[in-house]
Amino acid sequence: MSTSGEAPLGRRAALVTGAASGIGRSVARHLVDEGMDVLAVDLEPDPHGPGVPHKADLTDPSANEGCVSAALEQFGRLDVVVPNAGVQYVAPIEEFPLERWQTILALLLTSPFQLAKSAWPALRSSRSGRLIVIASVHGLVASPFKAAYVSAKHGVLGLVKTLALEGAEDDISVTAVCPAYVRTPLVEKQISDQARAHGLAEERVLEEVILAPHAVKRLIEPSEVARLVGFLAGPGGAAFTGAPVTMDQGWTAR
Repeated sequence: MSTSGEAPLGRRAALVTGAASGIGRSVARHLVDEGMDVLAVDLEPDPHGPGVPHKADLTDPSANEGCVSAALEQFGRLDVVVPNAGVQYVAPIEEFPLERWQTILALLLTSPFQLAKSAWPALRSSRSGRLIVIASVHGLVASPFKAAYVSAKHGVLGLVKTLALEGAEDDISVTAVCPAYVRTPLVEKQISDQARAHGLAEERVLEEVILAPHAVKRLIEPSEVARLVGFLAGPGGAAFTGAPVTMDQGWTAR
């Protein structure tokens, strides 16, 4: 890693969490295709997936620092960090387990903080460092029965704004991608949970609950999110910092 204040030479390197499936896998694949070295972090990494697989439980505070260290050891530099790993739990507040709240906040809010803290010196040395958090439209609006997820996503937008101010002098750009519902295993798993919470048949949940806030009635594809991350990680994304980048099918236009 460069310590001279100049950008290190060679291929840019990225760290992507939640990289075994869904958005994370698409992001890792896109960045690899764009010529980056990628450390693909997951609780159960795919040895045949894009990038270099790395196993980590990011609810463990020490694991986040370990991921950054692994990327630096593997690639000698770190230019882009994409905190994407996430979980969901759907239940009314009276039935919401405290341990679920704690796990979701640890993974969706504390992990991005710890990754940023550990990666900051490398992002500074990059001179074009990027921290691109995969947040959600739920960082901007709320839905019932998702107390922990909505709280964590709102919190991570505050983190993004703060780190954008701290990183400005070192050319570190910090953004939050805020998609509406994406076709991922996490969303597909919600269908039965939402059916139970809303008292609906599962076949009615996609149209009446999940896609109801969308002006455009379709799920976003993971590849669409990946292309946006690729843009933000590249030269064209340098001016985007301290703000959500919303791709919400018209949800927040209402």
